[in-house]
Amino acid sequence: MKALMKLWLCAGIALLSACSTTEQTTQKPAAVASLYTNAKPLDLRLTDWPYPFPLKEFKTTLQGQPASMMYMDVPAVGKQKGVILLFHGKNFSSDYWKLTMIGLTQAGYRVIAPDQIGFGKSSKPDVVYHFDDLAANTQALLTSLQIKQVSVIANSMGGMVGIRFARLHPNTVRKLVLENPLGLEDYSKDIPPQQNDNLLKLEMAQTEASYRQFLKSYFPNWQPTYEQFIEVYVRVQKGPDYPAYAKASVLTYQMIAEKPVVNDLPQLKMPVLLVIGQKDRTVFGRRFAPPEAVKSLGNFPELGRKAAQVIPNAKLVPIDNVGHVPHVEVPDLFNQTVIEFLNSKP
Repeated sequence: MKALMKLWLCAGIALLSACSTTEQTTQKPAAVASLYTNAKPLDLRLTDWPYPFPLKEFKTTLQGQPASMMYMDVPAVGKQKGVILLFHGKNFSSDYWKLTMIGLTQAGYRVIAPDQIGFGKSSKPDVVYHFDDLAANTQALLTSLQIKQVSVIANSMGGMVGIRFARLHPNTVRKLVLENPLGLEDYSKDIPPQQNDNLLKLEMAQTEASYRQFLKSYFPNWQPTYEQFIEVYVRVQKGPDYPAYAKASVLTYQMIAEKPVVNDLPQLKMPVLLVIGQKDRTVFGRRFAPPEAVKSLGNFPELGRKAAQVIPNAKLVPIDNVGHVPHVEVPDLFNQTVIEFLNSKP
């Protein structure tokens, strides 16, 4: 029973990526009937899950294995001002950018929103994942589309991908928006290494209730519309491909754990906007950290201030009463803030 109680501290795929401070004192949720008992299971590629805009496929490889990167490519409304590239977080797919994409396209920007390899509707090969590989595949996608320059908006784990992308391809990135990014601190210093087998056991032990409990830690002001993020997870869990889906989560967990990007921050030469929800206390792999170490981790208000000091050309915009995903929680304010930055002169 004690082991089961511990599992309620984090949840599902999210268990292997980040946990917030609220989880330390939250009690195990009462057992309730599933909201998705009659929902159709989803396969490994989320085939029956609707996305807000038409999907396209980019065929590529990852460490020698054939892979498909699915992406949305939405044209600007009116005269195009530029191209925006979106990087999603670990516990989400590119569909959670819907309102951001609508706002950006209406403001005159073409928007490219891929599901990174290992996530969403893209392939999930059994490989050792690296941010550099994800960045290389994304650059190859842009090359195939004959796009030479973009501005990047990146959230959560996507912030780590975005930082590496900007470092590896500085001539491609005009401006960079980091929205509550992971990687502003080096988790490898405090989070002990975890074995894949153990992580997979924890992943497979998750429930609908525990995943909901976790996801609420991202959003200080929970809304019914956020249930969509729980639904997709539960429907995959109900299907035959869940073991492979869980394995992909484990492998991408290790990428975050072992590949810090905080030392890249001083090397970012383009204009950088840090949009930081001030109620965010997300700590990657919290359950594995010693209690004393946890006390100093996940303070996003402080992390944002420190990042703004070390990035040469950075602007910090704190957003009060908002957690880990401002573009979902306060979409109008987020769009206004980002569009002003994009429209400003470098």
